[in-house]
Amino acid sequence: MPRRYEIDAAWRAAITREQDGRQTVTTAAFVRELHKFNWHWTPRQANQWIETYVTVFRDVSPNEGENRTFQLFNPNGGR
Repeated sequence: MPRRYEIDAAWRAAITREQDGRQTVTTAAFVRELHKFNWHWTPRQANQWIETYVTVFRDVSPNEGENRTFQLFNPNGGR
């Protein structure tokens, strides 16, 4: 039986750090991690959760569609 705290764990597990230090998450990676915790969400449901509960990542997707890419950003200008 899935538990709500597992959604946060799946989100953290889906974050990838690139060589230049940027941290990104794709919708597909988040959905894949959710499946490991027995949460079976569509990409649309995953995007809705990200838009609602995640405030420090912004959408940097190069294309339209449900498989989006989110990147960590600092809204305080680095302070």
